[in-house]
Amino acid sequence: MGHGIAQVAAQVAKSQVYLTDVKQEYLDRGLRMIDDSLGRFVRKGELTEDDMVEIKKRIHSTLSLKEALREADIVIEAAPEEVQLKCQLFSEVDRIAPQRTIIVSNTSSISITQLAAATKRPEKFCGMHFFNPPQLMKLVEIVRGVKTSDETIQTVKEFAERMGKDTVIVNRDTPGFIVNRILLPALNEAIFLVEEGVAEPADVDKAIRLGLNWPMGPLTLLDYIGLDTTLSIAKVLLEETGDPKYRASSLLKQMVRAGLLGRKTGKGFYDWMEKK
Repeated sequence: MGHGIAQVAAQVAKSQVYLTDVKQEYLDRGLRMIDDSLGRFVRKGELTEDDMVEIKKRIHSTLSLKEALREADIVIEAAPEEVQLKCQLFSEVDRIAPQRTIIVSNTSSISITQLAAATKRPEKFCGMHFFNPPQLMKLVEIVRGVKTSDETIQTVKEFAERMGKDTVIVNRDTPGFIVNRILLPALNEAIFLVEEGVAEPADVDKAIRLGLNWPMGPLTLLDYIGLDTTLSIAKVLLEETGDPKYRASSLLKQMVRAGLLGRKTGKGFYDWMEKK
């Protein structure tokens, strides 16, 4: 989701954005996806070609974390949902970034307090959970850790609003925050319907879109989120709460093992290569 968040910060908030990753190929892919997304806005008449050029000028890509953080006011992390990986990254960011810099995580399930403990500035650390795709989805969950200051929450809220987002404040650092606490059991149940042969994916999605007025069906949404990300979230929720309603279905586990992760791999519950 990093490229989408970077795009919104540059496009809507008009911020200077530094996009960084561990390999040039990942940066190049992110920039291509930004080009593709901006191109869609141009074709829809929501942006001009000149707008697109100006937005792209505000996005700077670099493999150097030091360069990316040199003048950063806010750092938004969008690494995979792995606690150790994120903590290592935050420890390095904390060492390099200016003391004034606020650090936020786009995690969808991991404890903000736990992640903040990897830094020496937990009062300047909070969750800023975007929804996929960030270019279109309006909501941002702002999550308070045990030591997060009111000033940090207010600053991040104001920045989210500059990005054109509506915000909710999660006052207690609970696994899955608000949306995923409710969403994960629903997504898991949709997978069970397919696993048990109750209905085909397209009919499950159609039923929920028309019956519950969801903008997209749960299995399409899973392909957008990524089945590996969904499994990681389910594992965190099950471990942290002990509630069996978060136990991932066997089909979800099998699809992740098979590399059928959704749009990012070209195939999940649907064949996205054909759609492209």
